[in-house]
Amino acid sequence: MSALVRMRLAGFLRTGRALAPLLAGLITLGTLYGGGRAQPAEAYGVSAVVLFPVLAWQTKILLDVEPDVQRRLAQVTVGVARERSAGLLAAAVAALVTVAVALLFPWLVGGVSGPVDPGDRSIPVGLALGLWAHLLVVPAAVALGALASRASVGGAGYGVAVLALGGVGAVVFGLTGSVAPWLAPPIMAAARTTAGDAAALTLLGLSGWALAWSAAAVGGYLWRRRAQG
Repeated sequence: MSALVRMRLAGFLRTGRALAPLLAGLITLGTLYGGGRAQPAEAYGVSAVVLFPVLAWQTKILLDVEPDVQRRLAQVTVGVARERSAGLLAAAVAALVTVAVALLFPWLVGGVSGPVDPGDRSIPVGLALGLWAHLLVVPAAVALGALASRASVGGAGYGVAVLALGGVGAVVFGLTGSVAPWLAPPIMAAARTTAGDAAALTLLGLSGWALAWSAAAVGGYLWRRRAQG
């Protein structure tokens, strides 16, 4: 299965399909940090929110690179379960690389504030919360991108609709006072947590929520794959 993961990542890179989401992410982050400096935790919380649709789109592109015939041959060679797992794993690896760039980017452009005094612990705490917020987004974004992939929905138009609804829904249903917050991954709640009281119990609860939502979305993707054949 590792060979299939490497092959899909290589196809994603060699075809140049990786450039579009990378540029979109850099432009979005550049706009975000161009407004002035912010504390790391707050800046990273917002960064994770704006990266969510970018990572989902990146996942869709990666999964759509492989021709349908080649994907069916992979199912015969390594088995259905391994073929589908390899695609999700390749998308997760690509997402983690993008997250690493997003965590480094604000320090390169001066978008975050440094420590006020030698005893200031806002930097290490902010880095830890920022890493948590971005890692929380990764499984949800990969799951949404997989749901929007050609192998899941069949047509490009349906895929765009799934991405748009998922991206907008994550923000709308994530607003404070939402009537159905469980319909979206807790990316908005995570952003509010990084900017406020980041209690350990809150972090644990949001992490469980994100994993449960992602598992449900991946389940929907696998069901759609079975229906598509």
